[in-house]
Amino acid sequence: MDFFNTMLASFTAFFATVGPVEAAVLFASFTTGMERAERRKVAITAVVIASGILLFFTLAGHFVLEQLGVSIAAFKTAGGAILGLIGLDMIFSRPDQGSKLSPKEGQEALVKDDLAVFPMATPLLAGPGAMSACILLAVRAHGDFVGLSGVLAGLALVMAMTLVLLLVAQELSRILGVTAQRVLARIFGILLAAIAVQAIFDGLKESGLIAKAVTG
Repeated sequence: MDFFNTMLASFTAFFATVGPVEAAVLFASFTTGMERAERRKVAITAVVIASGILLFFTLAGHFVLEQLGVSIAAFKTAGGAILGLIGLDMIFSRPDQGSKLSPKEGQEALVKDDLAVFPMATPLLAGPGAMSACILLAVRAHGDFVGLSGVLAGLALVMAMTLVLLLVAQELSRILGVTAQRVLARIFGILLAAIAVQAIFDGLKESGLIAKAVTG
């Protein structure tokens, strides 16, 4: 597999599902009134925890699927469908859909002592979409070292970018308006939808269902 193309596709998928910009804006609102040193500690802890979770799903996701008796073709199809829905939601987002947190989760986050774990590490950074992307991209690599390295490189780039954005979250929230956030979301939503459709195509092809339908 081509390292650069795999890394680029992985970066796109992780940027869309992790949502560094959205996470930074929410982080700024959650940490209002905190000292800079305390915000820095929370940001680093959240990114480290989220990176560990996503790394686990990238490296061990294939093993988990085998233990559950789920075929690679089935997961590619299901994972593609999940990511496709996330991509469509990003493309056609409405003002009341701007957060991964439900209203109840948002209220709980404001009074939560350890923001690094909840809601920052999960579900904001390492949410269901990002976990699905980890397994799907690793599965598409077919155990190829170069392909898997590209996936890990894409993940590392996104998490590094996320850390930087969290560290400058207060400044970013003042500079970046809602319009710019939604433009970025729509662009990466389109790219994520394309990756999702390709995953569905690959899953259906590998399942043999299309060939059976044609020959049957």
